[in-house]
Amino acid sequence: MAGVSGCIKYSMFIFNFLFWLCGILILAVAIWIRVSKDGQEVLTSGDSDANPYVAVNILIAVGAVIMVLGFLGCCGAMKESRCMLLLFFIGLLLILLLQVAAGILGAAFKSQTQRILNETLYDNVKLLSTADESGKSFQEALSEFQEEFKCCGLVNGAADWGSNFQQHYKSCECTDTSGSSCTTYDNKSVYKQPCISLIKDLVAKHILVVIGIAFGLAVIEQITSTKK
Repeated sequence: MAGVSGCIKYSMFIFNFLFWLCGILILAVAIWIRVSKDGQEVLTSGDSDANPYVAVNILIAVGAVIMVLGFLGCCGAMKESRCMLLLFFIGLLLILLLQVAAGILGAAFKSQTQRILNETLYDNVKLLSTADESGKSFQEALSEFQEEFKCCGLVNGAADWGSNFQQHYKSCECTDTSGSSCTTYDNKSVYKQPCISLIKDLVAKHILVVIGIAFGLAVIEQITSTKK
């Protein structure tokens, strides 16, 4: 019986340690999505009151709580503390409910996020051609995005830059002149594709990651708690 008890104790420790690692993973991914430079300036510059990051914010809180619960579970399993294990299972149930809510909210906000993103991108095209300080940070953000994802301009291509094109053309300069991805603007070879479609794809991909993590972790935690 002692051998069986020891096996159960160490099995619970391993499961709780994996649970703790899941907390670290979900927290890291959620924070990365929340503070990522790719499209961050675009997403936060809109005037809408709706918050497209609500699911990510929930997952940040969930990830932090999971880490604490994983620690309680590990300590409770090793010390055979009923109090710690009871707190762990209560917390596990609450986290399960929160993650299901995060997945539902993420799915519900998907279409709204796309609408807000469209409006924001089209509204901020004018920031590329302005000489005011108000547009500098947006211009720098898009320059970095252009260089990384090989696109130029926001909606209408290089023409979006207006009089600022000569200052920023290097970030969207196209060197593959033999391909169809290049075009000529103001005597410069630049990428033909505007960045708007790439930004939309990037945002959609991240939202799907958030929804997938929320529902995936909820299922895993339910299976783990059933086994215990």
